[in-house]
Amino acid sequence: MAKMWAGRTSGEVSSIADDFNSSIHFDCKLYKQDITGSMAHAAMLGAQGILSKQEADTLIEGLQGILDDLESGKLDFDYTCEDIHMFVEQVLTQRLGYVGKKLHTARSRNDQVALDLRMYLRSEIDEIADLVKALLRAVVAQAEQNRNVIMPGYTHLQRAQPILFSHHLMAYAMMLLRDLDRLADCRKRMNVSPIGCCALAGTTYHTDRWMEAKALGFDDIARNSIDGVSDRDFCVELMSAISLLMMHLSRFSEEIILWASWEFKFIELSDAYTTGSSIMPQKKNPDMAELVRGKTGRVYGDLMALLTTLKGLPLAYNKDMQEDKEAVFDAVDTVKMCLKVFAPMVETMTAKPENMKKAAQGGFINATDLADYLVKKGLPFRSAYKISGQIVAKCIADGQVLETLPLDVYQTFSPLFGEDLYQDIDLTTCVEKRVSQGGTSAASVESQIAYVKERLA
Repeated sequence: MAKMWAGRTSGEVSSIADDFNSSIHFDCKLYKQDITGSMAHAAMLGAQGILSKQEADTLIEGLQGILDDLESGKLDFDYTCEDIHMFVEQVLTQRLGYVGKKLHTARSRNDQVALDLRMYLRSEIDEIADLVKALLRAVVAQAEQNRNVIMPGYTHLQRAQPILFSHHLMAYAMMLLRDLDRLADCRKRMNVSPIGCCALAGTTYHTDRWMEAKALGFDDIARNSIDGVSDRDFCVELMSAISLLMMHLSRFSEEIILWASWEFKFIELSDAYTTGSSIMPQKKNPDMAELVRGKTGRVYGDLMALLTTLKGLPLAYNKDMQEDKEAVFDAVDTVKMCLKVFAPMVETMTAKPENMKKAAQGGFINATDLADYLVKKGLPFRSAYKISGQIVAKCIADGQVLETLPLDVYQTFSPLFGEDLYQDIDLTTCVEKRVSQGGTSAASVESQIAYVKERLA
C-alpha cells in the first residue's frame, strides 16, 4: 500500500523495511493524545482563518467520532499503518473525504509526536504521583501502628544504635517525598507545547500556538522550533526521576526481604504478597519484594538506552528518536506496576516487636550511650570510647550484655560508674535521649509523621 507521504518517492516500501520502520504497535498508546491534539489544532486553524469554520468543525466532529469508536471497541487499530498519526489521518480521510486531508496543515509529524508524548507522560506523572502518595500513606500508617517499637539500627549491616522501627520507616517516607518533588518538577518542564514547530523551522501560516497550548493544558510553548521537535529531555528527566524512585523501592525491598527472613524475623509479610516453594513446603518467599528489586535494573536499562540513543544525534528530528517511546513506556509501566503491589504489601505486613527488641539487646548497640555516660561524668570522649570498647570485649568473653554486667565489674574499668548507669544504658532511655531534630526519639518521630501527613494533605 502506498504511503500517505508518497511524492518524492513512490511510497512503496519493502515489507521487511515497513515492519522495521513501523511504530504503531507501541505508539497506539498515544491515540487519545493524538486525537485531542488534532482537535485543538483544527480549532486553531479555523479560528485563524487558515481553514473555514465549517471545515474545522467537520474535522473536530470526525476526530471525536474516531475517538469514541476506538474507546467503545467499534474501531480497531490498523497495524499496517506506519504510526498512530497516519492511522488517525487515514481513518479521518476515509470518513470525511477531501476535508480530512486538510488536518495536517501547518504541522508535521515531528511536532505532533512531541506533543502526543508530552501529553501522555504528563498524565502518567500524575498517576505515578498518586501511587507514590498511596505508598506514603501505607508507610505512615505502619509507623503510627509501631510508634514505640525498638529495633537495632544498622551501619555496614552491623547493629549500631537503638532506634524506633517507626523512625526507620519514616526514612523511606522522606525518600518518597523527594520522589514526589522530582516528579512535580519534571512535570513543569514537560508541560511546554511543541505544536506549531512543524518539521523544524516553523510554518508560513499565521498560526496561534498559544491557543493550541492553552486548549491542551500547557503552561508555555517551545520558544525555538528546532529544539521543540528534537527535545527529549523531558523523557530522560522522567526516567531519571523514576529510576531514583525504583532505587528507593529496591532498597526498601532489600530490607523487607531481610526482615522477613528467619535470621531476622522482624516482620511477617501477608500471604497475599508472598509465594511458596514447589518442593519445600515450609517456604514463604518474598517474591513481590524480590521482583521490585529485580525490575529496578530494567528501569535503569531503559534510562541508559534512551541516553545512549540521544547522545550523538544532530539537530533536529532523526528516526532514532522513535526509540524513545518503547523505553519510556516500559519504564513508566514498570514503576506503576511496582508501586501498585508495593503499597498493599507494606500496608499488610506485620511487625514483630519482641524479635526486634531481642536483636537490639544482643548487639551492644547501647555502647555509644555507655561512652556518653562517662563523658557526662567528665571523661574525654576518646578515653570513654576506649573503656567502653574494653567493656564490650569483656562482656563478649563472659557471655554477658551491658545491661547484665555487674557494677563492681564496671568499676574495675572506671570509678566513675555508679548505680545510675543501668538507667542510662536502658534501650528505651537510649532512644528517648536522641532528642535532636530528625532523631529517633518518640517526639521526633511524631514530628516527622506530622510533617509527611501535612505534605500529603
